[in-house]
Amino acid sequence: MLTTAEATQAIAESMPSYESERVDYTSATGKILRQSVNAERDQPPFDRVMMDGIAVRFASLISGTHQFVIQGTQHAGDPVQTLTEDTNCIEIMTGGVLPQGSDCVIPVERISVEGNIATVEEGYQTERRRFVHAQGSDHRKGQEVLQTGTRISPMDIAIIASCGLESVLVGRQPVVRVISTGNELIAPGQPVAEHQIRMSNGPALVSMLSQQGFTNTAHDHLVDEPALLKKHIANHLQEADVLILSGGVSMGKADFVPQVLADLGVKVVFHKISQRPGKPMWFGNGPDKQVVFALPGNPVSALVCCRQYVLPALLQATGRNDAPQEFVVLSEAITFNPPLTCFLPVRVSSLADGKISATAVPTNTSGDFAALSGTDGYVELPKEQNDFAAGSIVRLHRWSSP
Repeated sequence: MLTTAEATQAIAESMPSYESERVDYTSATGKILRQSVNAERDQPPFDRVMMDGIAVRFASLISGTHQFVIQGTQHAGDPVQTLTEDTNCIEIMTGGVLPQGSDCVIPVERISVEGNIATVEEGYQTERRRFVHAQGSDHRKGQEVLQTGTRISPMDIAIIASCGLESVLVGRQPVVRVISTGNELIAPGQPVAEHQIRMSNGPALVSMLSQQGFTNTAHDHLVDEPALLKKHIANHLQEADVLILSGGVSMGKADFVPQVLADLGVKVVFHKISQRPGKPMWFGNGPDKQVVFALPGNPVSALVCCRQYVLPALLQATGRNDAPQEFVVLSEAITFNPPLTCFLPVRVSSLADGKISATAVPTNTSGDFAALSGTDGYVELPKEQNDFAAGSIVRLHRWSSP
């Protein structure tokens, strides 16, 4: 069996690099940026007023002037006005340009207005350029604000829009087919007998993919019959870049998937990883550069394998930069005896010293997917060690951040 590190490396060496495509910036969330984004202008592009109030000359305030003649009003989006006298002020709105000749903003809460006279409250203390967001203080024109390889977040959409880009280059979305196998599986809404179970893996895997931006995905359910499996998987291989199967990869009499894939020209890269859960995982390459992940049927195993191997591989194939590793402190001692890497679900919380604590949430076998609700991810306990004391530092894999 491969180690977890060897399996990760084998997948990385077998994955294609999907080409780029241009998409409207409003539909780029979750995709991997394949270009640099540079600032169109200084940000802010002008000295930006941060409060509703009046703009004055600071020198007038410190010389004792507290009443100002309102020379005009300038809203956000208005052309900039010029303050003409030391004893004048201009009413200004949040987001507007700081009027020329002024260098201080006094909030509306600190003034009273009668007619065209604004009076600053007695004893009010301020400073030059107070409540002014200086031009270029966020970044300068031409500065790189997003790097290629960035996974685009909603905050990044704001940056892209601020740079005036209507579209961006991103990694092409691979066509993905998720296939649930098993005679016992019954879809929600359909009658279910006592000896059958609800189909949960497929919908959960599709949801995990969608959460990471892979929406060109469809789900199929196939029963454990070799001829039917071969026919339908062959069709999916013609249509898709990536196949993700769930079930049928172990050593049982009804585990037909490895042989069916071999018959279809899919070459095995590895079968089985020295880990728990998810030991029976299978991975291979199709005849036309498709990649095939065949995950165990037990729900916890399938979800862990998807998060640990499938999602990182797809993100890197679409151009993502390597993600930083995250480490946490175990809140209690853990013993794991089999000579396998253990992926243990946890809940995390912040400690006073800035570190993150992880508390184990053991599952009642790898079929206990309900125990995963409310967990933040899982920790990786290396197979070379059996006992992990409270306070041990181990790697965390968050469900939400492959």
